[in-house]
Amino acid sequence: MERRFALAPMSRSIAILTALLWGVPILFLLLAALGPAPLFLGAVGLAVAALYGAVWLWWRPAAFIVSGAGLRVRFPGRRVEIPAHDVTGARVLGAEEFKREFGLSLRVGAGGLWGGFGWLWTSRGGWVEFYVSRTDGFVLVARRAGTPLLVTPEDPEGFAEALRVQSGSS
Repeated sequence: MERRFALAPMSRSIAILTALLWGVPILFLLLAALGPAPLFLGAVGLAVAALYGAVWLWWRPAAFIVSGAGLRVRFPGRRVEIPAHDVTGARVLGAEEFKREFGLSLRVGAGGLWGGFGWLWTSRGGWVEFYVSRTDGFVLVARRAGTPLLVTPEDPEGFAEALRVQSGSS
């Protein structure tokens, strides 16, 4: 049986940051319309908007799909498959619990625009792959042959339970 979990809605702080970041290309395009260097400013505004589109297509997941085959992270422009035999556990944890366990973290990837996506280097746990849209409701997926995965599905408890059942790590 296959279960689909959408990416959780953005937390308030991430939604505000996303709205502010969308002001950047808009500002450049407005300056291009009014300013002395319209070609340069317009090109910068369009390049930033294109970069935002790339983040939406390639880095921000649309859904997490749990099945007997494992976990599929579906993005608008790609997908990532994690086989069931690679999943060794899944648990829900909060931001403070994550900090206590993994220590300080440094993001490598996209951050702020719709959430955080890519990789985290942590002082206690090494690398963690992450796709989060919230500042709470994390699910940490432990893997046999790969870095842990940190995600924010719409139903963290249901997602973690479905993944544990499907992978046999109950």
